[in-house]
Amino acid sequence: ASWLEDQDFWRLHGLFRTVELAAQPHTHVETVQLEADYTAADTAGTADTAELNAALTLRNPADAMTIESTLRDGDGNVVWESTQACNGEIALNSGKMTNIAPWSAESPTLYTLTVRVVGHDGAIIETVTQKIGFRTFRIENGIMTLNGKRIVFKGADRHEFDAKRGRAITRQDMIDDITFCKRHNINAIRTSHYPNQEYWYDLCDEYGIYLIDETNLETHGSWCLPGDVVTEDSAVPGSKPEWEGACVDRINSMMRRDYNHPSVLIWSLGNESSAGEVFRAMYRHAHTIDPNRPVHYEGSVHMREFEDVTDIESRMYAHADEIERYLNDGSPAHTDGPKKPYISCEYMHAMGNSCGNMDEYTALERYPMYQGGFIWDFIDQAIETKLPDGTTRMCYGGDFGDRPSDYEFSGDGLLFADRTPSPKAQDVKQLYDECRHIAVDASGITIINDNLFVSTADSTFVLRILADGKTVWSSSRRFDVAAGASEHVEIDWPVD
Repeated sequence: ASWLEDQDFWRLHGLFRTVELAAQPHTHVETVQLEADYTAADTAGTADTAELNAALTLRNPADAMTIESTLRDGDGNVVWESTQACNGEIALNSGKMTNIAPWSAESPTLYTLTVRVVGHDGAIIETVTQKIGFRTFRIENGIMTLNGKRIVFKGADRHEFDAKRGRAITRQDMIDDITFCKRHNINAIRTSHYPNQEYWYDLCDEYGIYLIDETNLETHGSWCLPGDVVTEDSAVPGSKPEWEGACVDRINSMMRRDYNHPSVLIWSLGNESSAGEVFRAMYRHAHTIDPNRPVHYEGSVHMREFEDVTDIESRMYAHADEIERYLNDGSPAHTDGPKKPYISCEYMHAMGNSCGNMDEYTALERYPMYQGGFIWDFIDQAIETKLPDGTTRMCYGGDFGDRPSDYEFSGDGLLFADRTPSPKAQDVKQLYDECRHIAVDASGITIINDNLFVSTADSTFVLRILADGKTVWSSSRRFDVAAGASEHVEIDWPVD
């Protein structure tokens, strides 16, 4: 397995996550696979609708008589319920529902589905609960849309890492990371380069973060040839059939675990593992399980004969002008214009005093098929180490006599290793802001709200006038500018 797990991060050993033993009743709900679609009204006067479909499989269903299902909103109100006879496979369908609030990162509304397995004696054998976010994510006319609206990912790539505990991060670490994202206008995370702890997905559902969920697959080490060039012989898994079972199993395990999370919008086949027939098998398997979510893989950019293994044109560290050429002309395989939506699954490389030209990328948002990117990366990977004199310092590659090493190359995060924000995070916060377009004139201000679903009503705008760097006038205001709207607001500026 180590051949498939050559991610660019610290090589650490041990158990990084909780290990559990679970006791299950004789009759047990083995799987619950949900589809919770939301359809925005396309004409005035019609209602938005939502529909819940759930496929359940039971082990030893003969001991059960009925399945009772209840859907509740955040206040505990019942919005749908059903009772049906039990057999091995159960299909739940709510029909079209109105007055359902959709899920998005801007407004992450969740509902709770409770499924009770009732025995022939009327006793409850098992109860299963599942949080649900109603949303529809699709590629429509070459553009990724959420609930019918074009989305732009303002993202970062995130390794699970802590300066004191290495890869064994805590729940509080994850809460702190979510808080950083929300405070710095980061609306998306790519789980580079493996599925994350389960609690992270719960937080992303609850607080509103879009996810690219990535298979635990990177084979960068097989590229270690002169010039770091991959060849057919050295590529793993490539088109080698002996690797297919292991790779398909990895994406299968990820999808089965994470399928029901509304925060997961895209499945990723892995990272930096070249391309080949094995990825075709993974892609087919992904779409067999889930025909709706797009599949992402960047490696096919370098082997265009395998361009069919990704639904998205995804590149790493492409210059802004190179991206613009794609958005105008298409890829080398399709020179008659772009065929797929574009994202940068890695860009900016937030190492040292970086992110200075990020505005060249956010300016590309004027192209509908440009749909954002993910900054490499989230947090510096350094180990807090006690020195002989009793002091501590952050140590990186090579500080432990380790060779070979990429030295400080593990320190390229928006957060320092102790989880304090780096100065460059302020630049990212400004450029990722959905209300960054504010113009001031003599009579007031013009606000452009680039949010897709929420107004600015819950935001506080602080106006200040400075003289020689000191505040001489200040006022806090509330302005209700609708999503996607532009509005000029009159301000009675002080005369003096």
